[in-house]
Amino acid sequence: MGRETGSWLSGASAALPEGAHGDYRGQGLGLPQDGPGSVASTGRRVLGLFLDWVPSALIALAITGSSNDQGTLTVGIWFLVGVLSVTLFGFTPGQYFAGMRVSRIENPDMRVGFVRALARNLLILFLVPPLIQDVDGRGMQDRATGTVLVRSR
Repeated sequence: MGRETGSWLSGASAALPEGAHGDYRGQGLGLPQDGPGSVASTGRRVLGLFLDWVPSALIALAITGSSNDQGTLTVGIWFLVGVLSVTLFGFTPGQYFAGMRVSRIENPDMRVGFVRALARNLLILFLVPPLIQDVDGRGMQDRATGTVLVRSR
């Protein structure tokens, strides 16, 4: 029983066979350790979400005129902007300013596409999938859609 508990407490990399995990996040995906194309850090992800959420909340406040009625509208605006901008550009406005973009694993030069962007944002709405990350730094929403959030600069 100690082994199962120890591997669970040690994180995702403890369950891998000996020598199977790399030295840094994204190595298993063939991504660089630093710079453009490397896996985005948690700090950048939080900054990107903040930079997307605040304008969505301000727009919802402007529409409703009351801070009591804006919760669902804020989520709707954030969701709509996220799906449309990732589909068209590969990043949300907050991700752009934080220096990130959403990239496909099998072909990083291709656009993410509407279906993947929609599925990715739907999973983010549940809050838990982004919190559970694999050894390469991808949340469950990225694993399910075959994407990864990488640095753009």
